[in-house]
Amino acid sequence: MPKLEYPVIIEPLPEDEGGGFVALVPDLPGCMSDGDTAEAALAAVHDAVAAWVEEATALGRPIPPPSRHLVAAE
Repeated sequence: MPKLEYPVIIEPLPEDEGGGFVALVPDLPGCMSDGDTAEAALAAVHDAVAAWVEEATALGRPIPPPSRHLVAAE
């Protein structure tokens, strides 16, 4: 799996929302993915980042650089 340049926040989803985990990419508005486990959500978010960048490029929108701070969920 290629290295992910953007910080990712991984949070558990409540059981009433289906459970599992969501992976959010704060530097890319609306970029997120989910999975049954935190590891699955992280693996899936690689594709979400690639799709986000591809779509922004196609629309001529700027691609924000990765932030320099680390973001973590408790």
